[in-house]
Amino acid sequence: MKIVATTRSLHGTGASRRMRNNGQTPGVVYGSGGAATSIELEHNPLFHALRKDGVRYSVLDLELDGTVEQVILRDVQVHPFKPMVLHVDLQRVNDKETITVKVPLKFVGGETSPAVKLSGQRVKAAVFNVKISCLPKDLPNALIVDASKLEAGQAIKASELVLPAGVNLVLGKQKDITLAVAGK
Repeated sequence: MKIVATTRSLHGTGASRRMRNNGQTPGVVYGSGGAATSIELEHNPLFHALRKDGVRYSVLDLELDGTVEQVILRDVQVHPFKPMVLHVDLQRVNDKETITVKVPLKFVGGETSPAVKLSGQRVKAAVFNVKISCLPKDLPNALIVDASKLEAGQAIKASELVLPAGVNLVLGKQKDITLAVAGK
């Protein structure tokens, strides 16, 4: 996916407010050895692009003043009740450097598991995303958690996840975490 932006020279609350009133969204691009650059983007294409599935967890092409760089979306600030993007943070990525990001978990097979079919229990998610590290080309949109073999009273742990090639799980101080449980 491609996002088009231009650099901006005006900063501050008043300049950002005027920019938003003119249909622009302020943002910043940083990382990968480059200096932080303040940018402005067209609001409507950005708003509709962010509504597409998987955009927040994929590598994007940013055309900034005619040059194209690869970025990932780090933060999006939205208005509390208006359909309006207030600010975006984009991080440059290098093909040869690993990145650490949170990706969502997609639970499948829960309705056919023995815990649901035989015991009348429900499969409950304990966490909805996990932190991974990988090269930008290996970044998945989501990790699949197969709950089809979950028995009553059992849990699915992070160590049981089937990770794509080149993707490593980052757990921090924990050795293993519970992703989902079968219970009443």
